[in-house]
Formats: sequence, C-alpha cells, structure tokens
Amino acid sequence: MRPDRLGIVVLTTAALTLAVLPPAATAKAPAPTTAAPTVEERRLDRAVPQEILRRGGFDQVAPGFVRALRGATSYKAAERAVEREGARLWRRAVDRAQGRGPAYPAPALSRDDDRPLYWARLAMSRELRQWQPEFGLSEAARARLLGTLERTSRGQDSMAFPDRNGKGTKGGKGVKRIVVTGFDPFTLDRDIRISNPSGATALALDGTVVTTAEGPARIEAAVFPVRWQDFADGTVERTLRGPLARADLFVTVSQGRVGRIDVERFNGAWRGGFGDNENVSETGLVPVHDPASQPQWTVTSLPYRAIVAADTGRFPVYDNTSVTEVPAGATAPVVRPDGPTPGSAARAGGGGDYLSNEIAYRATLLRDRLGRSVPGGHVHTPVLQFGAGNTDPATGTVTDPEFVRNRLDIVAQLRSIITVAADAS
Repeated sequence: MRPDRLGIVVLTTAALTLAVLPPAATAKAPAPTTAAPTVEERRLDRAVPQEILRRGGFDQVAPGFVRALRGATSYKAAERAVEREGARLWRRAVDRAQGRGPAYPAPALSRDDDRPLYWARLAMSRELRQWQPEFGLSEAARARLLGTLERTSRGQDSMAFPDRNGKGTKGGKGVKRIVVTGFDPFTLDRDIRISNPSGATALALDGTVVTTAEGPARIEAAVFPVRWQDFADGTVERTLRGPLARADLFVTVSQGRVGRIDVERFNGAWRGGFGDNENVSETGLVPVHDPASQPQWTVTSLPYRAIVAADTGRFPVYDNTSVTEVPAGATAPVVRPDGPTPGSAARAGGGGDYLSNEIAYRATLLRDRLGRSVPGGHVHTPVLQFGAGNTDPATGTVTDPEFVRNRLDIVAQLRSIITVAADAS
C-alpha cells in the first residue's frame, strides 16, 4: 500500500475500497513516567533532614541540580550534567570537612559533619527520579543517570593515584597510596539525627597526605551506601578494583561498638539479615562473582599488632579475633573467640554479619583475587554518641558539643591509625 500526501491510505487491491485512518486512531506517544521515591528519599521531608541541609549550607544543592537538568536537552547533555553536579557535591562536602569553602553563620553545623552530604545526595536523586525531560527518558536510561549520580557524589570514580614513575594527576614519585572507605548514616528509623563517623573520616581524609617514616602517603577515599542490593550489584569491586591494584594500603571503615575501636581479624561470607537503609533484609551467603571459588573466610593483612600497641587516641583499640561459625560436620552456630576452625561455615566475622563485615570481606577477597600482598582490612570506629541529655531523638537536637567532640576525636584517631598502619607496612 502507499500513503497519500493528505494522510489517506489507498489500498490498491481491486476488491477493496478506499479506507481513511482518522486522526483519532493514530498511536499516542507514551505518557511521561517517573520513578517513585525510595524509602531513603521519603525520609527527606521530615524536620531533621531539612534542618541538617539548611544548617549545613546544602539546602540549595537540589534546586541547583534541577536547574542543571532543565538545561539538558538530550540524554548526553543530561549525562554530563549529572556527572558534573554529582562530582561537585562530593568536592563541596570534602572541602567543607577540610575547612575550605564558605563559612555559614550560626547555628551552622560543624564542618566535620557528614550528614549534609547524605541528605543532599538523596534530595538530588529524588529530583532525578521525578524529572520528565522533553526528549523522553526510559527506565533504563534513568537508572544509568542515577548510577552516575551515586558514583560521582560518593567519590567512587575519583580515587586516582599517580603511576609508579610519579606520573599522574595526584601525588608524585615515592608517595605511598592509601585507600580509605566509609559509609552513609544508618538506622535512621531509630534515630534520624544519626551521623556516621566512618563517612566523616572519608570526607576529612580524601586527598590529604600523611607523613610516614618512609615519606608522604596520599589518601583517596570514598563513601558507600548502606544497601544490600548495591553490594550484590558489585559496587565495592567496581569501585576498588583499580585503586587496590595500585594501593600500598587499604582500610575499610565503619561504625561498630560503643567506646572502642576494633581491628577486625576475620571476615565472613555471610549476611545476617539486619535491615538496610531501604528497610530490606538479606540473609545468606555473600553473593560474589565466581562463587565456586568463594572462601568462607578472609583475613586482614593490616599490621594489627602495631596498631593496637600504638598510642593513637582516647579510645582503646583491640585486635578482634572473635567469629561465629558452623563447625565442619555440625549444624548449629558457635562463637569462636580465636577465629574460625578448618572447614567451618561463616555466620559472622569479627565485624558481624552486616555490611561492615561485607565490605571487609569483599575488599580482602578482591585483594586476594588480584594477587596483591598489600596490607588491608577493616577498622570499626566507636559508636558516635550524642551528649548527655540529648539522647532522645523525639526531643533532642541535631547536634551538641559532646557529639561534635566525639566525632572529631574518632576522625583524628582513625587518621593516626592509618598513619601507623602505613608506617608499619
């Protein structure tokens, strides 16, 4: 058949007559679609996140991101805008933590606070889920943009080191290379005010140089989400494979127990089911690439004896060797204070069975699969506590002097521990 220039279709078969396709019967363009806000994003409109954004000076990040999206007239332009704005957020958070950038009048949050980055990222991702560009955006394309925002705003794609000859954009010849990771705040439904000292440590140390007995060492840091699915999707391996191939030391960091720091000796291949920031629970073997070669346990290569012996700060530091295992031939789990026994199945590493244990397991497994003998492992910080009289989230304030002092002391002690580890290595 042939189309007439007036929109009439003429069927040339002799037995048929003229047929007209009326305008009302033409196919309609699909209606614009958006993605529903996530559990994390739905917490944004509560009073505490809004106060943190305002007092942290990050309340205009999402509106600025919306303006950048409106200027994108194609998917490629949107990619560039998301990458640029995500990287800008990470750099702004790092600058703020390290004393650069604008000062805000009282009652501004202290510069060491990691929470403005967390809530600003969620405000940006919520806007991106709701964005309806004129050029159309498929579900898969939107997911790719969200992935770009995650990586860039977490510092995951900017962990660059110079090569062995000193060539590169950061550092120089003879400079050691240290990788540090932290986490977002978590258990937000228990206390939405919560901060994570591991994330604050990553912001405070990213791009900084510490002095060791053998010379300077540059730190590159990134922050990871508290979400089971991201880990199953390979975010740890995708982020750390390149840096660990070149690093002289790596330290994954998370928040652990009250009043103490633990160097976790053993990491287990088990998820214990505690709910993540999306209120998702996962129980079972840690999912990794090539599960046929997956060990039940990995072991730290951090110089734990030197770390424990050093005077690094006010919190006591322990070499934690305890694990929970199902012994070979048994069915019930038992706690082993001195590490796993041969042939046992993991149920909890020294760092437990949550995502802190899992990042330690994945990073040390990646070390082994890369064939690196580089020292590395996991350190648990003390729980970051609010001051006396400010412990009730229903009546408490978002910050107080003791809360700030505790976080600053934890960050300073982690810096000292990392320096000791680099020296001993």
